[in-house]
Amino acid sequence: MWFTRVAIANPVLAVMVMFAFVVLGLFSYQRLAIDQYPNVDIPTVVVQMDYPGASPEIVEAEVTKKVEEAVNTVAGISQLYSRSYESTSTTIIEFNLDVDSRRAADDVREKVALIRPLLRDEVKEPRIFRFDPQSQPIFNVAVLATDGKTSQQELTTWASQVLQKRLENVRGVGAVTLVGGVARQVQVRLRPAAMEAMGVSVQQVYAALRSENQELPLGAVRSREQETVVQIDARLATPRDFRDIVVARRPPAPGAGADANSLVRLWQVADIVDGPEETESLALYNGQRTVLLSVQKSLGENTIAVVDGLERALAAARAVTPPGVRTEINRDSSRAIRVSVANVRQTLLEGAALTILIVFLFLDSWRSTVITGLTLPIALIGSFLIMYVAGFTINIATLMALSLCVGLLIDDAIVVRENIVRHVQMGKDAHAAALEATHEIGLAVLATTLSIVAVFAPIGFMGGIVGRFFHEFGITIVAAVLISMFVSFTLDPMLSSVWHDPRAHRRAADAPRTRYDRTIGRVTGAFDRLTEWLARVYQRLLAWSLVHKVKTVALALATFVLAIVLAQRLGTEFLPKADFSETIVNFYTPVGSSLELTEARARQIDAALRALPEVRFTVATINSGFAVGKIYGSVYVRFVDRKDRKRNIEQLVPPMRERLATIPGITVTNIGVPDLGGNKGLSFSIQGPDLGELARLSREVQARLHKIAGLVDLDSTLKPDKPTIAVDIRRDAAADLGLNVDAVAGTLRTLIAGTTVGNWRAANGENYDVWLRLAPQLRRSAADLPDLPLVLAAADGGTRVVRLAQVADIRATSGPNQINRRDLNREINIDANALGRSAGAVSADVRRVLDAVAWPPGYRYAFGGNTKNMQESFGYALSALALAVIFIYMILASQFRSFVQPLALMSSLPLTLIGVVLMLMVFGGTLNMFSMIGVVMLMGLVTKNAILLIDFAIRSRAEGMSRTEALLHAARVRLRPILMTTLAMVFGMVPLAFAASEGSEQRAPMGQAVIGGVVTSSLLTLVVVPVVYCWLDDLAAWARRRRQRAGASAAAPDVRPQARPGAGGAA
Repeated sequence: MWFTRVAIANPVLAVMVMFAFVVLGLFSYQRLAIDQYPNVDIPTVVVQMDYPGASPEIVEAEVTKKVEEAVNTVAGISQLYSRSYESTSTTIIEFNLDVDSRRAADDVREKVALIRPLLRDEVKEPRIFRFDPQSQPIFNVAVLATDGKTSQQELTTWASQVLQKRLENVRGVGAVTLVGGVARQVQVRLRPAAMEAMGVSVQQVYAALRSENQELPLGAVRSREQETVVQIDARLATPRDFRDIVVARRPPAPGAGADANSLVRLWQVADIVDGPEETESLALYNGQRTVLLSVQKSLGENTIAVVDGLERALAAARAVTPPGVRTEINRDSSRAIRVSVANVRQTLLEGAALTILIVFLFLDSWRSTVITGLTLPIALIGSFLIMYVAGFTINIATLMALSLCVGLLIDDAIVVRENIVRHVQMGKDAHAAALEATHEIGLAVLATTLSIVAVFAPIGFMGGIVGRFFHEFGITIVAAVLISMFVSFTLDPMLSSVWHDPRAHRRAADAPRTRYDRTIGRVTGAFDRLTEWLARVYQRLLAWSLVHKVKTVALALATFVLAIVLAQRLGTEFLPKADFSETIVNFYTPVGSSLELTEARARQIDAALRALPEVRFTVATINSGFAVGKIYGSVYVRFVDRKDRKRNIEQLVPPMRERLATIPGITVTNIGVPDLGGNKGLSFSIQGPDLGELARLSREVQARLHKIAGLVDLDSTLKPDKPTIAVDIRRDAAADLGLNVDAVAGTLRTLIAGTTVGNWRAANGENYDVWLRLAPQLRRSAADLPDLPLVLAAADGGTRVVRLAQVADIRATSGPNQINRRDLNREINIDANALGRSAGAVSADVRRVLDAVAWPPGYRYAFGGNTKNMQESFGYALSALALAVIFIYMILASQFRSFVQPLALMSSLPLTLIGVVLMLMVFGGTLNMFSMIGVVMLMGLVTKNAILLIDFAIRSRAEGMSRTEALLHAARVRLRPILMTTLAMVFGMVPLAFAASEGSEQRAPMGQAVIGGVVTSSLLTLVVVPVVYCWLDDLAAWARRRRQRAGASAAAPDVRPQARPGAGGAA
């Protein structure tokens, strides 16, 4: 290698290049953001629109369908689905991954703006935003009353006017949402009986309130000297002032004087209440009502930096916290990130220490250990430079890549240093040994390194969302491995040439002469004798294998077949669940339940969960976040830290289920942390045009699914119909009385749903809504509706009253609780969790059940969520595996200049499977995305050993040895570096595979797969690859002989006729 010669010739240059890697890497590390997941741009746009008081059917017809039809014409849409709830429409547009999310959001805004004038006036303005996979709240603060006197309204006022604004000013905060708050509100509660007596209509009250409480500019008065602004300041100073607003003028009663009081004031027809608004959502902290501030960060911001800023803002706000109020942080997403980062850092250090220990035991020299070990920190720190330039962050993917690299990065340095030591022991001086040893081993090391690159480059460029998440993982490993190869070819030979190691000339059998020899030297000597013994055993084993080739290959094939059989028993899942000492319980109460009933059930759930000794605290929310609707609740459960409890979350789930099963009137839909989209482990949808037929199919499917073992938390978006009161207008009767549907609906909407009629400005400058509505006690049941008055203007200038029962029939009915649509068709979503079995096994049973259903024409099912992600990710992983195998073949063919010999080296690839399967079975692991990447990684690791062995055998044959002698000689010489690299990889993975810290369950399968695969494949490779090499070498020799005979026979007819004339003339 030319840069090896440059490094040895100019040691200062080599040191400065390494120093540059370290300095630039450390500066880059300081500037790298830290987050939980890679910053992935998923082009998904969400459109939300509110239609107060509308049922799901009306929301679907009046809002959702129109939005869908408008945005469906945007280019690049992958999926279009919607949810129509009571009063709310949510439309989600997923685009192809190559579409820029900002441009997609702009296109959607244009389309929605075109249909906005076509929607009813009561529909609120649309909220259009890009979906962020990390858009879940990263920080929750509970505002609690400690004295028992502070009201919920007072808590809300301080939280919204002081604390919320302070938190919103923190850099990186995207939104702060108030959950469970009841803001101050001026409520105008109409009294229908008084309105009827006074002849005042709802429209008159509405108009009076809108017109009387105003502040209007009137222009300016100008003179030569000055200009003065003129304005009407008609805002009411106190809520009590609303009482005196004139809402109507009555004609004087017969016989009364002309100056009789004919003004109708607001207090005569309504009560003015200055108090809290009606509760729409609730938050409970350990069973106590609280105001919860939920913080979301901006897209692309650093979670840890945002949380640190929020904590500083919270500490500063304590100085202005009123007496009897305290704040408490009850959710901090940065904790999981900090724990993960700390754990992986610890894994890195432990792995590095174990790896360097292995090197020391083999080389028995602290100088050789330092020379070899320097590669590790330089390559790791240099990787931070590449990460910074590429725009990566420190996250789970990149940290896992670096922890995997621990065993990989030192491999090249081990092989190079071991070969240099071997050449020194042959009697060469340090300079010559460094040059010749590196040159001898250079191509083999290059091929092994490129094999690793060939394995991880396809992982970095996998397709789909999974590929986006693992892009940083693959590229980080590739960068680190290439840097380690460069260091191994420059710094190692340079240090070996200038920093002479006296122990390189000594043998372990030398008599102890120093204290080191009498202590540590005895251990390293014993280790050296062990490796010598292993080399002799291996030579005898290889000699036997070369004689009994068929038996050796048959044994290898048997292990491969056994691995395939055992692999069928392994479960499959998308990602293992990590134990970060927290979980979520989702539940709902019967359809039509009130907020107060759901709150009572939430308190029962809270008490049942907090009875477990492992639970630290709980936070329950109703009608908030993913749990939209007054019957839906979600309980966040924070356990004590993992190190302080004996049971993990998986072991805590059964007792939690037992306790929740005793609470009547609830249905638990999930226990566990949902995925990024809020989905459970198993999710699919039934699609078709008719909701009735979908309901029938859903009931049939769910009845069959209940029989599947391990399927829990089965739930469907098709709930029992919600109780509804239908008001059927009798058009003829209404027309005779001078009414139409719009007039009746407008009045009823104001009376029942209520409407905002402006705002009132308090002395502190804060604005509060003024709300016009019936008093709560007058709209409790259907019996309150028939007598509602509709006041009309009479022909004589007076008024007349028509009761609702005169123009409408009121009947009790029911309607859907929620309507889901996908690709312009209605659908029903069904989801569940797996318990006691892997998600893949349960998913396969679900698929069999669905395939057995007789689907009518136009109806179908489709998997989504983690089930779909698992299928896609396994497909992409297999594609990456196939690509890696092809790349490895190309590299090996280029190195060995043969189309056939690479097949011998690649025969070791299937031998990894038995170790992976056995290791995962022993530790109860599954085939998931992480263990699959471990398998892909093994493809590069296993070929390393084969390359080192066969490359040396080919060199020995070139020096005159027979094939068998060359293979046995390679076995003796190369076993030592092969053992060193294999053990370095295994011990580097040990902290990853057997960690017991929080979140380690997610990373462990990768380390377990690598350890199992490396150990078994190394044992099998060392005997199987030489046997296959012999067969292929014989095949190549036979092919050469056949070509030579064919060439000779083709040339023979041309030679003989030319000889005959000469022969005849001589005669």
